[in-house]
Amino acid sequence: MKPIYFSRHGETFWNVANKICGATDIGLTPKGHEQAILLGNMIKEKLDAGEIHIDEIVASPLSRAFDTAKHVADITGLPVRADERLREQNFGKYEGTPRNGEVFRLEKRKFICSYEGGETMLRLAQRIYNLLDELSKDDKIYLIVAHNGIVRCVNSYFFDMTNEEYGDYGIKNCELKEYRFL
Repeated sequence: MKPIYFSRHGETFWNVANKICGATDIGLTPKGHEQAILLGNMIKEKLDAGEIHIDEIVASPLSRAFDTAKHVADITGLPVRADERLREQNFGKYEGTPRNGEVFRLEKRKFICSYEGGETMLRLAQRIYNLLDELSKDDKIYLIVAHNGIVRCVNSYFFDMTNEEYGDYGIKNCELKEYRFL
């Protein structure tokens, strides 16, 4: 069973302000850069100890994720490339609104809703599932660096989830997750 690793980007200015980033390109805070450096050091230690193996980093092109990936690449020496399919979901009218808003929390459970100008969960799943299918077919082991909305979709690729579990799922900034292709 081939592993694939996932990490969410470091802290952003809108994370601090409790705003939904979505497809809006929001940069890392100084703390976000520090988190990315810590992630890079942790991965390097695991690589050096033979605990994990990674051949390539594939990242979202949005600066918060790509800058996180670049920090990891600089520390580990791993190659990094952007893949447009890892761009965070466009949450339409909800971008820049409070992340913990009750209306948005419930809207995330509507998989065919485009949030007035955004992207449906089903379209997001199509592009993420297609990417994961592609990455599963070669001999390389990848680290994906992307977003909370993307890890929600990645997790659903590997595990059954109810709509409520899907909508509530998330990971911390620069948390490292391991999944395994069957």
